[in-house]
Amino acid sequence: MLQRASKLQPHLNAFVVIDADGARVAARASETRWKTGTPLSPLDGVPTSIKDTTPVKGWPTRYGSHATDETPAAEDAPVVGRLRAAGLVILGKSTTPEFGWKALTDSPLQGTTRSPWNLKHSPGGSSGGASSLTAAGINPFNHGNDGGGSIRIPAAHTGLVGLKPSYGRIAQHPADSPFADVISQGVLSRTVRDTALALNVLAGPDPRDWRSLPADPRDYTIGLEDGVRGLRIGLSLGFGHVTADAEVRALVAAAAKRFEELGAHVEDVGPLIEPLQNSFEPLWIGSFATRFRQIPTQLHSKLDPGFRAAAEKGLAITLADYARAYEAKSKLARDLALWHEKFDLLLAPVTPTAAPPVETLYNSDAFPRWTKGAPYTLPCNLTGQPAASMPAGLTPAGLPVGLQIIGPPRADHLVLRAMRAFESASGWTWPQAKVVETLAKL
Repeated sequence: MLQRASKLQPHLNAFVVIDADGARVAARASETRWKTGTPLSPLDGVPTSIKDTTPVKGWPTRYGSHATDETPAAEDAPVVGRLRAAGLVILGKSTTPEFGWKALTDSPLQGTTRSPWNLKHSPGGSSGGASSLTAAGINPFNHGNDGGGSIRIPAAHTGLVGLKPSYGRIAQHPADSPFADVISQGVLSRTVRDTALALNVLAGPDPRDWRSLPADPRDYTIGLEDGVRGLRIGLSLGFGHVTADAEVRALVAAAAKRFEELGAHVEDVGPLIEPLQNSFEPLWIGSFATRFRQIPTQLHSKLDPGFRAAAEKGLAITLADYARAYEAKSKLARDLALWHEKFDLLLAPVTPTAAPPVETLYNSDAFPRWTKGAPYTLPCNLTGQPAASMPAGLTPAGLPVGLQIIGPPRADHLVLRAMRAFESASGWTWPQAKVVETLAKL
């Protein structure tokens, strides 16, 4: 895996740092445990990486920004500690856009990350480094986090499985980010079973995160094969009154028919919720402004111009604006929870388009955040309910499209069960020939 990472890094630019020596030490320790019959978990020895928005003791956390420095983290984040305790091998840290602000992965500090499906296209974001590594077959799954779609969007753009667990299912720290109450930790993987195994390791509270959910002894691999027969499922192709490209709608509609063939009752429920921008723009750009105020003025010119523009606009957000956005957040969570009294699951697109070209200007007139970037994924960050991306197929241009499976609050097990049912029926397997063909040319 280290050899593969070294070979592909100049083309994909998915790693911030590769700790080859540390990874070998950890791998040898795992080997010893397996030989003596004392593995720490079923995943002991499996290599992974950590997104560079997350502290790893002894390594800097750069967030893709010149506004950060090389000060090493004093402690591991909870997600890193749980991976270490389970014996996983941390290969390094993966790339992110500056402060994880957008659904593409390029940053002033670390440059542009590319998709192994097509090097001219983005792997999505903000966990784009993780999606690129996973899709390229460097290792089975990689850590990511999701504050507006940052696991599900890159999973959709690279043909991966990406679960955003229920808010608080996996503890996080530091939890003092302005986005702390919408972010969930998780992984991007190639199979549902790998996702469930990772959740077994990662789930649980931490005293540093007062928002984390109580301990749950559930084994998320149990019940994966129970299917979806008899479940009531809603389909919203225009979730939030946003229209996806025709090729995306066709693949998601076909996926919904697959659920009907599996015995579920599927009903078109229309747009379901109102457009998000008017209610939640203050929350988003106001939070950008909070981060912006912490950055010394002399470094403003080194920021991603898109992030800076959004943050400067957010400086005008008032406390009343912010409070109204939080009121709307509560209402959205209540409305969808009530909707789930009649429906077990909701199906929707993950993104309105397939993966955009790497030179795309995010939140520009050509690619606005609220209609092209993250309109279908953000609602579940605001409500905290579990949501996942599953590969729905390929566009005529050979780019992956994601199906989003959304569950009621804290029903991670039900979402995983539906994910596995669709995975089993769809026949999507790794490695995908298109990726092999692309990487074989490098």
